[in-house]
Amino acid sequence: QVQLVESGGGLVQAGGSLRLSCAASGSFFSANVMGWYRQVPGKQREMVAVSFSDGSTNYADSVKGRFTISRDNAKNTVYLQMNSLKPEDTAVYYCNALIMVPPTRNYWGQGTQVTVSS
Repeated sequence: QVQLVESGGGLVQAGGSLRLSCAASGSFFSANVMGWYRQVPGKQREMVAVSFSDGSTNYADSVKGRFTISRDNAKNTVYLQMNSLKPEDTAVYYCNALIMVPPTRNYWGQGTQVTVSS
């Protein structure tokens, strides 16, 4: 059974940094797209950053220049380095991965809270 296990959330002051990690475990062939989404109460979940298997990445405009997504394919792990954090970055952050078991399915992590105080 495939699982995504996240770590690294917490409380930080504005301007600080946090690093999130997400490891895919279980038996599968490959993890293709891996990324991070976030959600605040009452709002839709939004894409933060995505890493594709060809090495390309995509970021939400609101985090460009502050967040960096990276991955270790050997460990099936994706990271999100968050710098210059702002109070509006406060949300539950979810790891997401498109994994070919086979078949190819979309998986979500349990979510990790990030709180940025002003």
